[in-house]
Amino acid sequence: MTEEALEKRWYVLRVASNREEQVRDALARKVEIEGLQTEIGRILVPTEKVKRVRAGQQRVYERKLYPGYVFVEMATSEDGSLLEKSWFVINETNGVGDFIGTEGKPSPMSDVDVAKMLNQAERPEESPQVQMEFQKGDAIKVKGGSFEGMEGSVEDIDAEKGTVRVIVTIFGRPTPLDIEYWQIEKS
Repeated sequence: MTEEALEKRWYVLRVASNREEQVRDALARKVEIEGLQTEIGRILVPTEKVKRVRAGQQRVYERKLYPGYVFVEMATSEDGSLLEKSWFVINETNGVGDFIGTEGKPSPMSDVDVAKMLNQAERPEESPQVQMEFQKGDAIKVKGGSFEGMEGSVEDIDAEKGTVRVIVTIFGRPTPLDIEYWQIEKS
């Protein structure tokens, strides 16, 4: 079988929680050492950048889109099963649980799922969004700034700026305020 004839499919590995990157790096090293670059392609742990604001400090961190899983592109034999050497190299890696599949046999991902996963994993660097736990209509209490102690409800959320428009009652009238999301809490 020539290198061009090896058809690669995507498979999902269950791995030890919070060890996805370690498993990915260990697999990449093993693939190189064993010379399996033609049988094992990309090894991915899809993440997204999320911005958090706490006490006025912005911090960007990476959040795993599929915690506990690593995606591996692997060649299959003519009958659609995994190549034995590749299978053993992966299964003998520390932190690897098993493949997702039925009856103990690894199942390849569907083309739709592969496209979705690759789109998430390979999207261009964009400005990270602020992660907020508020939704429109939530009852809130202002915990900082000039309006501290006032209660109201969430009208709109601007995740890019990290602000929340809330409606509070001032002098008996509903008044909209744009407040940074870390200055409010659910009531």
